[in-house]
Amino acid sequence: MKRRALIFLYLSALLLGLSSCGADQNIKKGDAHFAIGEYYAAATEYKKGYSRTSIKDKEKRGERAWKMAECYRRINFTAKAIGSYQNAIRYGYADSMAVLRLAQMQHRNADYKNAAKSYEHFLDFIPNDERAKRGLQSCVQAPLWKKKETLYTVKKEPILNSRRTDFCPVLYGDEWDQLYLSSTRPQAAGNEMSDITGMKAGDLFLAKKDEKGKWQQPEAFESEVNSEYDEGACCFSPDGKTMYFTRCAHDPSYPRYAQIYTSQRSDASWGKPTLLQISKDTLSSYAHPAVSPDGRWLYFTSDMPGGLGGLDIWRIAITEGGLGGVENLGEPINSEGDEMFPVFRPNGDLYFSSDGHVGMGGLDLFCAKQDSDEVWTVENLKVPMNSSGDDFGMTFEGLHNRGFFSSNRGDARGWDHIFSFECPEVIQIVKGWVYEKDGYELPQALVYMVGNDGTNLKLSVRGDGSFEQEIKPNVDYLFLGTCKGYLNHKEELRIDTSSVSREFVLQFPLGSITAPVLVRNVFYEFDSAELTPNSTQALDSLVDLLNENPNITIELASHCDYRGPDEYNERLSQRRAESVVNYLIEHGIAEDRLTPVGYGESRPKIVTRKIAEQNPFLQEGDTLTESFILKIEDETRQEVCNALNRRTEFRVLRTTYGLFDQTTPQPEATPQKPEDE
Repeated sequence: MKRRALIFLYLSALLLGLSSCGADQNIKKGDAHFAIGEYYAAATEYKKGYSRTSIKDKEKRGERAWKMAECYRRINFTAKAIGSYQNAIRYGYADSMAVLRLAQMQHRNADYKNAAKSYEHFLDFIPNDERAKRGLQSCVQAPLWKKKETLYTVKKEPILNSRRTDFCPVLYGDEWDQLYLSSTRPQAAGNEMSDITGMKAGDLFLAKKDEKGKWQQPEAFESEVNSEYDEGACCFSPDGKTMYFTRCAHDPSYPRYAQIYTSQRSDASWGKPTLLQISKDTLSSYAHPAVSPDGRWLYFTSDMPGGLGGLDIWRIAITEGGLGGVENLGEPINSEGDEMFPVFRPNGDLYFSSDGHVGMGGLDLFCAKQDSDEVWTVENLKVPMNSSGDDFGMTFEGLHNRGFFSSNRGDARGWDHIFSFECPEVIQIVKGWVYEKDGYELPQALVYMVGNDGTNLKLSVRGDGSFEQEIKPNVDYLFLGTCKGYLNHKEELRIDTSSVSREFVLQFPLGSITAPVLVRNVFYEFDSAELTPNSTQALDSLVDLLNENPNITIELASHCDYRGPDEYNERLSQRRAESVVNYLIEHGIAEDRLTPVGYGESRPKIVTRKIAEQNPFLQEGDTLTESFILKIEDETRQEVCNALNRRTEFRVLRTTYGLFDQTTPQPEATPQKPEDE
């Protein structure tokens, strides 16, 4: 008996050691995936490692639950993230960030009561954490901002500044995570000192945020934009593809004036600059470019004849055929003094600097707004945005009244430095994403925005398919997402009066016109064509899609997996496709717009890039045939493939339905079965 007991204990210890070794290997693989941003794959390995870790080893269980939760958070698996953060806390994970992350996930999950408790718990660890305080305020529905005069906060940003001059910052990028600025720091090109400034000629530098959202030190970037001359005061077109910047050449023989150049973005770099000829006047300066939010006007600073005195702000039309005529903005913006550094906030407000208006001294920052009659009103931004020194060169973080500007306040040498600013205000924002159904973003998409207050806008999306637009309370809005080669998608939104800032999120999944589109969450009774009540929401969405795209006809296709006789599968899939069509007809869709087809198992699913990312054992382009599936040893993975094959899809047959009257011959409407996918 003793010998048997010893053998049992030895085998148990051996198995435990093997399990621990396997868990460590899983965690090592997970860390490798995490390091390169492969969060889904990392989560899979972390989950295996967590499951193989002994319950008694609380420290490792807590750490591995945290890693798993961090992956889930990044890929928006909210419910799984909540469970994993809770496990990390339960096993005593030492980092209090687990509590904050749990609160954020509960908040995202609309579990406001528990989110508030988690935020309060985190504040027990770090009483002044702003993220937690803001989250708690949101959960208890406390107002974020009060209705009173806005209050700016200003802070010098050491990470962005050097021991020389740094000025005219400009935010750039889809997430406003890049910052261009002008600087005379030692890294600027050339070695000669300017006889005018006593410093090197300025260059454009670029600062970026790290993974934690912290700004890094500005660095010179590889481009022909920078030269031995002074470069500064840049701006970008609304689509981010064109840079306008100021270049001041120097020559010891004769005066050279500031000029505006342009550079086009190709891939990830800026191309060779070209001179932008605003007029034939070669004895005037042209500097400080700014493009209006609609991309129709280029504003700039100039001392050209016809102004009100000193430097004025002018504008010139940007057309497909080139630049138009030059206009002086006149009063009340321009004065006898100098008006410089124009910049726009996306809502159309124009900000500029002037020493010709009542101010604090030096260049003050002003805001100019237009009313419905296009009459400008000008307001001094006052303290603390303005000082007795020069304050100029603002940039905004999207629609928010926060960003950066430059000032020489407090510097005895008069050198400029970068400051951040923020002004709390009540603002309603709609954010939207346009993407292919079950696919990726559509950066070529357009969104049409119409409001019953007369709003009529055409919004371009950014590189990630997103857009951001300010909206007004008590207005009914209609948004239509469009993209060439895709069906339209409509969303409606009404904003009630609110005393707090709010952000609304809209999704625009566009179905392809050329490829089959999966209809998710359509369920049938077992071994039957009868639809279950759980299918209603998905089919109602399909009804909406057909109503939003009244000129299309579609084929409704039902597919089975390989199991069961071929003839039986074809009959069952045909009946199921007909059930979907009947539902659509009952809900107002014309019968001649719908063609039901049951393919049985004859058209196995072809793996897309998205499916491959979600199922790492598959590769893009794999065809889930019976032979392919049976070669997979894991039964769970086989069932994943079978589930992918069991699907309901639609594809567009025609896009001209109803566009011809009774007397006009219509195109042949007989649908053709698609070629094998």
